[in-house]
Amino acid sequence: MKNADGISAPRHPDAALERMPRFLRLTASRLASRSRWFGIVYRIFVYCLLIDLSFVFLYPFIYMITTSLKTPPDLLNFTIKWIPTSMAWQNYAYGIVGLKYWDHFYNSATTSLLSVVGQVLACSFVAYGFARIKFPGREALFMLAMFTLIIPPQTVIIPLFIQYKAMGWMDTFAPIVVPAFFANGLRGALFIFIFRQLFRNLPRELEDAARVDGCGSFRVYWRIILPLTTPAIVVTVLLSLVWHWNDFFEPNIYLTSEDKYTLPMMLPRLYQSLNETSATHGMETFGLPTVMAATFLVVAPLLLVYLFLQKYFIQGVERTGLVE
Repeated sequence: MKNADGISAPRHPDAALERMPRFLRLTASRLASRSRWFGIVYRIFVYCLLIDLSFVFLYPFIYMITTSLKTPPDLLNFTIKWIPTSMAWQNYAYGIVGLKYWDHFYNSATTSLLSVVGQVLACSFVAYGFARIKFPGREALFMLAMFTLIIPPQTVIIPLFIQYKAMGWMDTFAPIVVPAFFANGLRGALFIFIFRQLFRNLPRELEDAARVDGCGSFRVYWRIILPLTTPAIVVTVLLSLVWHWNDFFEPNIYLTSEDKYTLPMMLPRLYQSLNETSATHGMETFGLPTVMAATFLVVAPLLLVYLFLQKYFIQGVERTGLVE
């Protein structure tokens, strides 16, 4: 069909279908209906699978929250599984006192934040050399650095302990913090890889223009390249903070004075003391709500940080090449 200007008007999308024989139209309609129902069933299956998998990960957290709010009668009542009859908020007050929360919060924050700063600066600097500077053996050294990812820290803890003891670093934060400023620490090789992947995607024209203006290699890294790596910095900050905050193994090896313990190190002591106190009164399980409340208090700062950085963390993971 043509309009007044003699130009063919666009055909209706169903015009071709209407010209088809009736049995072909029925067949096409049935196939479309089956495809639509298959898509709905597939989507329902995927959602059910995701809900089941998420529950596996959320179950310990839900159990921790509900148990932390239970009273002693709720613990003895086997019919109460998830929802307490009354909210025992005093368990959190007991947890704060039992953990000596604010004193050991300072220790955890000090070791974690200093380690985060060290790994951001050192790992980005090392990654810049691997990504942008050509030198003999560069790829071999990079592969050697990545090889350290598969070495468990337990296998090297004895020589490290001997070395740090000879240096007079025992019972200080130095064995935990100082390695981070040398691109080591907890999973430092992973952060080198993250920064290197992002550096390799940056255009070299930025460096060439800076060198024309008289910038040296370090100034190019510090003034031009590093400010462009916000996604990698966010990923490194969040992962490094979580791993250093939750670390129990290395602080338990190097720290011997209780006043220097981190929050995760205080949880076993709290659990032991509550068990001993409860056992003397014949109430072995009554300390469990306080322990669960204390556990939530330990992880609460990480949850708050993640809530603020979640958007930037997801963007950083996508841009740094950790996922395709």
